[in-house]
Amino acid sequence: MLIGVPKEIKIREYRVGIVPANVRELVAHGHQVMVETGAGAGIAATDHQYEAAGAMIVDLAERIFSAADMIVKVKEPQASECEMLRRGQILFTYLHLAPDPAQAQALIKSGATCIAYETVTSADGSLPLLAPMSEVAGRLSVQAGAYFLEKAHGGLGILLGGVPGVEPAKVVVIGGGVVGTHAIDVALGMGAEVWVLDRNIGTLNRLWKQFGHGLNTVFSTRDAIEHHCSMADLVIGSVLIPGAEAPKLITRDIVRRMKPGSVIVDVAIDQGGCCETSRPTTHDDPTYTVDGVIHYCVANMPGSVPRTSAHALNNATLPYALALADKGLGALKDDRHLLNGLNVYQGKITNQPVAKALGYDYVAPDTALADPY
Repeated sequence: MLIGVPKEIKIREYRVGIVPANVRELVAHGHQVMVETGAGAGIAATDHQYEAAGAMIVDLAERIFSAADMIVKVKEPQASECEMLRRGQILFTYLHLAPDPAQAQALIKSGATCIAYETVTSADGSLPLLAPMSEVAGRLSVQAGAYFLEKAHGGLGILLGGVPGVEPAKVVVIGGGVVGTHAIDVALGMGAEVWVLDRNIGTLNRLWKQFGHGLNTVFSTRDAIEHHCSMADLVIGSVLIPGAEAPKLITRDIVRRMKPGSVIVDVAIDQGGCCETSRPTTHDDPTYTVDGVIHYCVANMPGSVPRTSAHALNNATLPYALALADKGLGALKDDRHLLNGLNVYQGKITNQPVAKALGYDYVAPDTALADPY
C-alpha cells in the first residue's frame, strides 16, 4: 500500500501523522510512504531522517492526496484537504465529527473511507488512540489554567498552590476519565485544592484510591456542579461521550455565578465543549471572556507540545496503521474494535452517535462494508 503523510495545516498544529521510526516499520512490511516536505519540522524530524527511514519526500500535498491509498494525519482534514480526498481512499486521523457538520458533509461527498482515532475501542471499552492525547491535554489544562489565573493575563491573580499562610486555588475537574485523571495529578502536584465531579461511583472510587485524601470526590449532579463551579478559581471540563457531542454541563447561568477572573479550560471543545459559553479557539488567540470568566478552548491543545504528543500518538496508532496497510478494509472486518473507528464509508455515516448528532441516517459499519456499492 502507498501511504501518504501530508503536513498538518490547522493553525499552530505542529504534530505529524507518522514519525520516522514508524515509517521504517511500514517500509519493513513492504509498503511505500510519501511524506510532504517539512511535515516533521514541528517535532524536529528532517526530510533527511524520513528519507533514511525509507520515505519518499514530495513537495506538494496535492501529490500525496492524488497518489496515496491511505492518508494518515493528526487533526481533522481542513476544507481544502477534504476536497482532495477521493472514493476508495482511506483516511486515518482524528475527526470529531459530531460538532462539525461541514466536515461531515465534505467527507460524505468525498466517498472516502474515514476512520477516526477517537472512536477506535479496545477490549476493555477504553479508547486507545484518544488516550495519549487526553493524557497530554489533561496535563496541559492545569498549566494553561495556572497561566491565565495570573493577573497579567486577566485572571484573579492567584497562585495555584498558594504559599504558607495563604490558601491555594480551588480547582474543579468535571469528569474523572483520562483527561481528568491527569489534570488532577498535575493540580495536586502544584498544591491546589482539587475537587473532581463524576457520575460514575467506580470512577470516584478509583480516583480516591489513586490520589488519597488529598483529592475531594463528589458525585456529579446539577446542584454539585453549580455549587462547586461558583466557588472555583479554575474549572477543567473533561467530559467525554465517545463520538457524541459533549453535554453542556456548565450552563450560562453557572458562568454568570463564577468569580470574575476565574478560568474555564474546556478540554471537551473538540466534541463541542461541555460549557454553554464555549467556542473553539486557537493557539494564536486562545482565550475570550464571558461575564468576567476567562474561557480557554483551544481545539488542538496537544499541538503545542508536538515532540511529546506526536510520539505518544504514534506509539498508539502504529499497530492499527500496519493492520490497515497490510490488509486494507480487511483489517476492519478482522478487528471489531478498529471497525468502531469507521465513521464515514462511501458516503454513509457509520457511527451512531455522529449520525444522531448531525441528523443523518445511520448505517452499521459491517452493513456498509458488505455493500459493494
